Amino acid sequence: MEYEKICKAYEALSLTSKGLEKTKILAEFLDGIGENPEYIYLFQGRVFPDYDPRELGVSTQILIKAISKSSGHSEYNIISKLKEEGDLGLAVFELFETKKQQGLFTKKLTVDMVLSNLKKIPDLEGKGTVQTKVDLIVDLLHSASAIESKYIARTVMGDLKVGVGSGIIRDSIVESCFSPKTQEEKKKFAEEVQTAYNKATDFAIVLQKARKNKLSDIELSVGRPVRVMLYPKAKGSADAFRIVGKPATFEYKYDGFRMMINKDEEGHVKLFTRRLEDVSHQFPDLVKFVEDNVNAKSFIIDSEAVGYDPKTNTYKEFQAISQRIKRKYEIEKLIKELPVGLRVFDIIYLEGESLINKGYQERRTILENVVHEDDWKIELAKQITTDNEDEAEEFFKKAIDEGQEGLMVKGLDKIYKPGARIGYGVKWKPEDNDFDLVITGAEWGTGKRAGTLTSFDVACQDESGELLDIGKVSGGLKEKEEEGLSYGEMTEMLTPEIISEEGRHIKVKPLLVVTVQYQNIQKSPSYSSGYALRFPRITRLRPDRTAEDVATIGEVEKEVIV
Repeated sequence: MEYEKICKAYEALSLTSKGLEKTKILAEFLDGIGENPEYIYLFQGRVFPDYDPRELGVSTQILIKAISKSSGHSEYNIISKLKEEGDLGLAVFELFETKKQQGLFTKKLTVDMVLSNLKKIPDLEGKGTVQTKVDLIVDLLHSASAIESKYIARTVMGDLKVGVGSGIIRDSIVESCFSPKTQEEKKKFAEEVQTAYNKATDFAIVLQKARKNKLSDIELSVGRPVRVMLYPKAKGSADAFRIVGKPATFEYKYDGFRMMINKDEEGHVKLFTRRLEDVSHQFPDLVKFVEDNVNAKSFIIDSEAVGYDPKTNTYKEFQAISQRIKRKYEIEKLIKELPVGLRVFDIIYLEGESLINKGYQERRTILENVVHEDDWKIELAKQITTDNEDEAEEFFKKAIDEGQEGLMVKGLDKIYKPGARIGYGVKWKPEDNDFDLVITGAEWGTGKRAGTLTSFDVACQDESGELLDIGKVSGGLKEKEEEGLSYGEMTEMLTPEIISEEGRHIKVKPLLVVTVQYQNIQKSPSYSSGYALRFPRITRLRPDRTAEDVATIGEVEKEVIV
């Protein structure tokens, strides 16, 4: 397929903000990709499936070098045009309309050529890597028209700007493969596609199976990350019982980070975060705990990694150990300085059998039979089962006193629904007004904060996964790193993710998730969500979460002051 065709689809998608129109445009494109289901990744601004950890890792500077070499424009002119447009894609489009450099052997650009060249980039290492990256991009840009160069640049930067989230992709697969006639049919097929994706974490596989009406063939696969089950909020024991039923299991909600543990038949243990990242290398200590204490040949176990102080046998808060999940070097030193253990709470696969359709109580019994507890290293999540509100309230108080976030409440007969937030279980926390939100932009500071980012644009998501602005936040950060999460640390993390800059304002890839506390929420026409947080402050980083994990507009609306 000629790359120009996918660019026309991108353009059409970017010209509408209506979800139904976007779904129709993408569905029509999917109808024509034949035996190339992997083309669907390109609508996510990716060249690999979601479960694949490889990233292109191309900086703005490298891309500018490639643009200069392929267009004949100087790097200075490219940077000037970028500042003028505030968008590298638009800047490239304009520069390539007046392209000075022509390749000697230009050829019609195809989607396969784009995928082939970009897929080579993440595996490059050693001397000459930067130049090879530049050459691979130049090879594409030499053959690219202005519109094609625009979207090559945006794909390389991971920011297509066409407004397609995972919900639009899901609905497009429904439209393309099932042509539903009614809203009921549409809802039914959407749930089937979503369920299949949450198990496969690969839209190409889902599209392929949907075309053959074989979505049910998709099963959990050990060694490949699965979307974890999510939990909506409950306001107390009565609300929790109302949602999940009586009796229910009340279980400590540990202040750590989610860890999905996989072991295959060959004995290889892999640890995945809820971001679908393989962090086995960062946690050889946890791998060893699993190898020594889980008595089964193959399994997928859901758990929380928690930090603790071995001298006092007390838990540490997540923020104190969060660098364990980010650091890939000096592992042995970190193991000694920041020890972590596992608190296991669910099992969804055992010895070749998926357990997700079994009730929670049955899964817990299976879990208890395969896990040998070793103090602090690996333990079953602490819990009680009750139908008594007073007993539940007392257990909640105990969890808070021990430094945990609150409780998880689970229906005894409820199945495990990967990726879903549908009330099979709920989380019960103290009445803090906070949301996990993703940073989409920021502003450079002035005066004593010159050179650091100080005001951050934050976003929630709608039902289709599209990000919606919900305000700016500058409070909660510290001046010095030793005092806690600082402006300097945030600047260091966000600067490599800048995708455009206009004056003091920058836009960044939506990768960094933070917890934002607020006083209340009010309606506001200034933001795409229609709401604004009042007196917001950042309270913690969430490196274990992605933009798909942030608060939904539905959750926001429940908290709005009427």
